[in-house]
Amino acid sequence: MTNTQMRVEPARAQAIDTKLEVIVIPVSDVERAKGFYSGLGWRLDGDFATDGGFRVMQFTPPGSPCSIIFGTGVTSAAPGSAQGLHLIVSDVEAARAEFASRGVEVSEVFHDAGGIFHHADQDGRVPGPDPRRRSYASFASFSDPDGNGWVFQEITARLPGRVDGDTMFTSSADLAAALRRAAAAHGEHEKRTGGQHDANWPDWYAEYIIREQAGHDLPT
Repeated sequence: MTNTQMRVEPARAQAIDTKLEVIVIPVSDVERAKGFYSGLGWRLDGDFATDGGFRVMQFTPPGSPCSIIFGTGVTSAAPGSAQGLHLIVSDVEAARAEFASRGVEVSEVFHDAGGIFHHADQDGRVPGPDPRRRSYASFASFSDPDGNGWVFQEITARLPGRVDGDTMFTSSADLAAALRRAAAAHGEHEKRTGGQHDANWPDWYAEYIIREQAGHDLPT
């Protein structure tokens, strides 16, 4: 092939952000579902109805960029058929305790016998959090009144590539938890360096938090 015959590849377009922001939950009783999700402390974003009987309601969990909607005429899926809906938390035991205090029937914290992701239903569940308390490996589950299934998943450090560029926190509690982990790690860092106070601790904290969210090796 000569230079004049060389094929020019078209420029690759920059990827367009495609953010998952709404999940449809099939329910049989809209008012009952409204009471349940309100009771979780989730924000009611809107409740819209038309004369034709169509109704749609939207709730957003605290700190979540994704919302749920349910209503009348919103979906043809069977009520209770939504399963494996994950709520990511920095402390699964604290999340379980909060929901239990709100009257929700939540499973005990568990990890999977295979040590990776949890199986469907209750197969392979081992009581207690992951023994090494690894990210992605500790869970608790609950259901809404229709049987739509939710799972808490504890994540404190993201896998490589999951967070690209700047760090992202969805709530002040999420940031506070990251700062506490950085503080604990920095305490160990000072012990290794002779116990002297590190005047540059803000820089160390910042590097630790960014590396943790990006899934990179943590500073020592």
